Amino acid sequence: MTDSRFLNTLGTRAKAAGVHLVLSASVASVLAVLVFGFWYPADYRMLAGGTDLFLIVMMVDVVLGPLLTFVVFDRSKGWRHLKRDLAVIALLQVLALSYGLHAVYLGRPVALAFEFDRFRVVSFAEVVEDELPQALPMFQRLPMNGPMLLAVRKSRTPEERSDALNAAILQGIDNSQRPKFWVPYDEEARAAAVSAGRTLDVLVSRYPAAKAAAEQLSALTDTHEEQSGLRFLPVRAKHDAVAVLRRDGEIVGILPFDGFF
Repeated sequence: MTDSRFLNTLGTRAKAAGVHLVLSASVASVLAVLVFGFWYPADYRMLAGGTDLFLIVMMVDVVLGPLLTFVVFDRSKGWRHLKRDLAVIALLQVLALSYGLHAVYLGRPVALAFEFDRFRVVSFAEVVEDELPQALPMFQRLPMNGPMLLAVRKSRTPEERSDALNAAILQGIDNSQRPKFWVPYDEEARAAAVSAGRTLDVLVSRYPAAKAAAEQLSALTDTHEEQSGLRFLPVRAKHDAVAVLRRDGEIVGILPFDGFF
């Protein structure tokens, strides 16, 4: 093969791979709307690791297809052979994308649960689905557009306490993952959250970098509360953070600092 022919072949392969890359990137853009607009909205991209998961899936998928196309694309094979190669590549890419999206779907947050002295992000994969029929009607269907805000009740009977203890010790399942323990984040739960929270001054003293974000949240609250009036609770998630609360227990923001100290 002459140098000129070799360069032409490389150019043809690069062009085919470029077209494939544009198509793959377009699909990735559409899927990003689904993932970040519905499954992992706003702060949950960070909390639940949605950005990390999606980027890994897209990098593998977007790179895999165009790279394989660059390797196999050769018109001298004949269109019949080439079409078969491209069809196999497309199938591999679809399978990889489907597997990756399934993992992203299972990891999507479906509940932000108040657990007495903290919040916890509960993913779809963590929910004990067999208990959904035992949940309150409002919690029997898991959402597709971001997590529900709820609270976790205490065990009501010795049997429930024993069952909860066994599930936690033997299976590693907490009550926040069990729908039958879910209750509304109502006035009582809000009061408990505020009571358990610490003032933002404590967070700022631990993390000086939090000062600017804390002041911004204070300015954005409807009642223009002073920073000292806002409280925070730790949030247990893939990437731990803190939830900032007003005096009425409403969550006004999530800050990316570890609140478990």
